[in-house]
Amino acid sequence: MHAWIVDRPGPIATGPLRRIERAEPLPGPRQVRVRVSCCGVCRTDLHLAEGDLPPRRHGVTPGHEIVGRVDALGPGAARFAPGQRIGIPWLGGTDGTCRYCRRGAENLCLAPTFTGWDVDGGYADSAVVDEAFAFALPDAIDDEQAAPLLCAGIIGYRALRAADVPPGGRLGIYGFGGSAHLTAQVALAQGAEVHVMTRGERARELALSLGAASAQGAADRPPVPLDAAILFAPVGDLVLPALEALDRGGTLAIAGIYLSDIPVLNYERHLFQERQVRSVTSNTRTDAREFLAFAGQRHIDVTSPQYPLGRADDALSDLSEGRIAGAAVLLV
Repeated sequence: MHAWIVDRPGPIATGPLRRIERAEPLPGPRQVRVRVSCCGVCRTDLHLAEGDLPPRRHGVTPGHEIVGRVDALGPGAARFAPGQRIGIPWLGGTDGTCRYCRRGAENLCLAPTFTGWDVDGGYADSAVVDEAFAFALPDAIDDEQAAPLLCAGIIGYRALRAADVPPGGRLGIYGFGGSAHLTAQVALAQGAEVHVMTRGERARELALSLGAASAQGAADRPPVPLDAAILFAPVGDLVLPALEALDRGGTLAIAGIYLSDIPVLNYERHLFQERQVRSVTSNTRTDAREFLAFAGQRHIDVTSPQYPLGRADDALSDLSEGRIAGAAVLLV
């Protein structure tokens, strides 16, 4: 089968990905194999390729927003039937026994595995997954629309909850890529007033077209004080203007798995009056089920530029250079 691997992590312009031929994977106990239809292109894939996230093993296949149909069952697998359409997300497994798993916080598991980081992901013709960590997908959503929901959507949903937006409150979104443009729509559907700060003109246009009340530059001050904010851009420098834009008691949720260094904070300007900062780490399966149910009941407009699998490196290059508005998808 065709697959991409992270060969030598480094700047995307140096070609860290390599396309190879390899045998199709065989599903193990309670695993299923999926014939991949499409796979979303996530910024985490870029961090992995460029070495911001050190690869857990050499030659891993990236990709963790996978949509496909089951074509083989491992021993004991019974949750899904052959031919059934399922989604494979970022969280690929937990130990189920640590103190975090036992208290329902499996996103903080002490021994997790992640799709496209620990185990091979969806930049390939086929992928295998522990059946307990895959999801049936709403029939109302087609493959290309569903793929970005499996990480960008789920993580954005968790970040929105972490930001603790009050009913009818003002939410600031910093960075407006794949996850942010989905999260904005969930926030709007829940009655929030959304203000977007992002570097790209196309991204600002997309934000306004989706219903944002305002859109301005990445570090610009929004026109009103914010009750909550979410930082999606992996830029630590933006933590300061985001905190300064918060009203009293506001929360800034940082949604990325990677963030460049945060400059020195000033207590009075950035944190006083009970402003707070929260990080978001992975997601639970409960987050995924809740969000996918929401997406199946309400229309979410997924802006998804499409690339053939053979151009996965181009997709990551375009993502790196800010040339993608929305969430790109590889067609396999």
